[in-house]
Formats: sequence, structure tokens, C-alpha cells
Amino acid sequence: MKDQYNREIEYMRVSVTDRCNMRCLYCMPRGVIKGAHQDILTYEEILQICEAGVLLGIKKYKITGGEPLARKDCPDFIRRLKSLNGVEQVTLTTNGIFLDEHLSELKQSSIDGINISIDSLDEERYRQITGTNLSTVKGIIKVLERGVELGIKMKVNAVLLKENRPDIIKLASLAREYPVDVRFIELMPIGEGALLKGPQMDPALNILKERWPDLQATSEKTGNGPAHYYTSESLQGKIGFIDAISHRFCDECNRVRLTSLGMLKPCLCYEAGTDLRNLLRAGASTAELTEAMKVCIYGKPRAHSFQEKEQITEYRRMNEIGG
Repeated sequence: MKDQYNREIEYMRVSVTDRCNMRCLYCMPRGVIKGAHQDILTYEEILQICEAGVLLGIKKYKITGGEPLARKDCPDFIRRLKSLNGVEQVTLTTNGIFLDEHLSELKQSSIDGINISIDSLDEERYRQITGTNLSTVKGIIKVLERGVELGIKMKVNAVLLKENRPDIIKLASLAREYPVDVRFIELMPIGEGALLKGPQMDPALNILKERWPDLQATSEKTGNGPAHYYTSESLQGKIGFIDAISHRFCDECNRVRLTSLGMLKPCLCYEAGTDLRNLLRAGASTAELTEAMKVCIYGKPRAHSFQEKEQITEYRRMNEIGG
């Protein structure tokens, strides 16, 4: 469906949990403030919301957390979502720690793509940024390789931080070694991210152009989100940027977010949204649920205000909102 500014909203990011086995600097370095178990949407409730979303033209879904694979039976839920009539695409974003044990099942579910978050290729910096010893960079790269071997479309996400600035070229080089896209994400001033600093797109791109002078922008669309990409003759994959802060792309925004507690959020910047969990648990019909979603989506704000911090009204951490 179209919102009030005539943008086609066709993509929903669905958080299935606020739990995570990492303690990343920009998300929840001091641990998780967990929603009560009974407050988390059941898989059946999420599927009801997605069925209503399909009726509104939302046919592409990204499964996030927290860490989505930390929730039991997530791969089976993905299979069920993928099999819903009208759903065209289901992808997953993960930190990769639990991915190896679930790759075969995810492949069988016909998942359309997997994004792995890797913020550094240096083992010590990786531990510093993620706050965990549960895995190693070497282990995550092996999982990436296995996904490629299974024919799953794999991508790498890296948040731009002052801590991983020395890793920019090394991270981008994964697109040389493997047929994967590497995307650099500007630090969002949400939750813990508001307390940190990181390089924005233009300085990072300049670093990459020193290494690959033929790096040039491409209009080729490789995903559902706002990333724009660069190619080089030396690379198998592409290098992308999600630069919501320095190059606002709100005019092209096509997404909404569903938190694990059932809040439908039309914009990451603002606290406003519609509580779909309460509607469902009060016995709302499919028509009532669809209408509530329609009103929320239609009222999506024109733009975020991340450059004007006093206008930001969302203060929850990213694991609570959905990565």
C-alpha cells in the first residue's frame, strides 16, 4: 500500500526476540532488559500480522532480533512464513553464532538471503565490539563460506565505528574473496548508539577508493532496503552503504518494523506506533487488524530527524526495537 506521501510500503522488518548472545557496544553492552516471556509475540501471532500485511501489499520480510536464532524454532517459523500465500521473500539478519547448526534447515525453507553482522576481522577488536567470546571471526567466516557453498545469497553487515575504522578495507575485501555483498551501516543515534561516534559514508568511501580506484556506483538493486552499491573489476561482490544519517533516503523508504512485543513502527526515529499485540489478544478480527495496520502505515512520517537530536522520540535500544 501507499502511505500519505505516496511511498510504496512493501517491506516489513520483523523482530522475533529482544534476546541476544552478544553485548555489542552500539546496542546493549551492559546486557538485556528483557520483555516478559508472555509479552513476546508468539509465532502464530506474528504470522497473523504478516497475513494482514500481505493483504496490504507487504510481501517481503526480514527476520531480526535481538538475535533471531536465539529463539527456539526460528528456522521452522521462517519456513511457515515463507509458505504463506502472497509472501514473495523472506530473509534473515544474524550475528552468525548459531547459524552453522541451522543453515541446512534454512536452505530447505527456501530462505532468500542471510545477512551476517561482522564488525571487525581482527579477533581482539571483534571481541571488544561484540563483548563475547562465544565465537571467533574465523568461525563466522567459515559459516559464511558454507552459506555460499549451499547457494544461499549471503551478505555481510558492518556498523561504522571509530573502533573498526582500521578494518574498513579488510571487511570490504570479503567481497573480493567471496561472491557476497559487504554493506557498511552508519551508526544510528538510537539507544547506546547515541553515545558513540563513527565515520560516515563519505570518509569510508574515500578509504575504499584508495584501495580500489575503479570503484563506481551502480544502480543495480540487490535487496529490499535503502543500501546503494559500488562495484569494481577486482570484486566478486559489491560494496554497499546504508547511510541514513549523512544522505537521508526517506523519500524512498519502503519499510515498517514490527517489534517482538508487537508494536508496529512506521519510522525508527520516533516512538510512535500501533500496538498490534493488544489488538490480537483482545480478539481483533483479520479485518480489524488489517485496518489498524493500514492507518499506522498511511501515517508514516515524511522523514526522520536524526540530525536534530531534540526531535528524536525513540529512546529504546535496537534489540528492543528490532535490528
